[in-house]
Amino acid sequence: MSSESPTDSPEVPMENTPFPEVPDVEGKGKSNDNPVERLEAGSGKEECLESMSKRQRKKLLKQKQWEEQKDLRRQKRKEKRQKRKLERQSKLDSSSEGNDRKCMRREVVPSTLRLIVDCSFDDLMVLKDVKKLHKQIQRCYAENRKAFHPVQDIQIRTEHYSELIKKEDLVYLTSDSPDVLRELDEKKAYVIGGLVDHNHHKGITYRKAIEQGIGHAQLPLGNFVKMNSRKVLAVNHVFEIILAYLEKRDWKEAFFSVLPQRKGAVPLGEANDSSKHALSGKEDEDNDSDSS
Repeated sequence: MSSESPTDSPEVPMENTPFPEVPDVEGKGKSNDNPVERLEAGSGKEECLESMSKRQRKKLLKQKQWEEQKDLRRQKRKEKRQKRKLERQSKLDSSSEGNDRKCMRREVVPSTLRLIVDCSFDDLMVLKDVKKLHKQIQRCYAENRKAFHPVQDIQIRTEHYSELIKKEDLVYLTSDSPDVLRELDEKKAYVIGGLVDHNHHKGITYRKAIEQGIGHAQLPLGNFVKMNSRKVLAVNHVFEIILAYLEKRDWKEAFFSVLPQRKGAVPLGEANDSSKHALSGKEDEDNDSDSS
């Protein structure tokens, strides 16, 4: 019995001791702890990855946009440089132009010559022609401002010109006058007939000058120019020719610096015989410009 009890007694404690349970606990601890650690570690990584991926996506998006807009930014910088260059050049040009204008304006010498546009023919014109006359007068005003020798300031007056200027100082420009101007007298006031009549009222300004007892004359157009079209000159053409003559003191240069190309104007000496014969038959018929 003494031999069985010692054998039994050690077996019992071996079964009752927690030794066998230690590996189980440790095993359970390993089996339980590892998944938890993996979950905890996994969940932390997922959260980190998720948050980092958002930032990363933003960074990648910004980087992509930056790369995509690189050419656009380069083009914009180029355009800005070009714009600044053009602005600098424009300032230089405007400064140069301003200096040129100052020099030019210093050379301007106003003429004492006076020009009058007789606007008393409204009842002889249709509305369309009245509007044409209005534009021609506007052109006169603009050209006078640019001229080197501008005539007296243009004014609109309701009084008749004979009430404002002495008769002996008035000269009516009309193509029907037998008197041809050789030069301009800057003490005189020259009257231009403000009539767009398409040759319907031939001689009306000449008769008006005779009735009013004032001087009359025609520009020396026929002495220098041959034209393939009618010799009627617009009010602004006569005005500009006089301004050009005051500057150049040469009728030929004055005529050809103003006359439009559509008139077919050529110097008198250069017109061929056929054109002379062709125009000679029309000369009396076309010589209806009340201001040439």
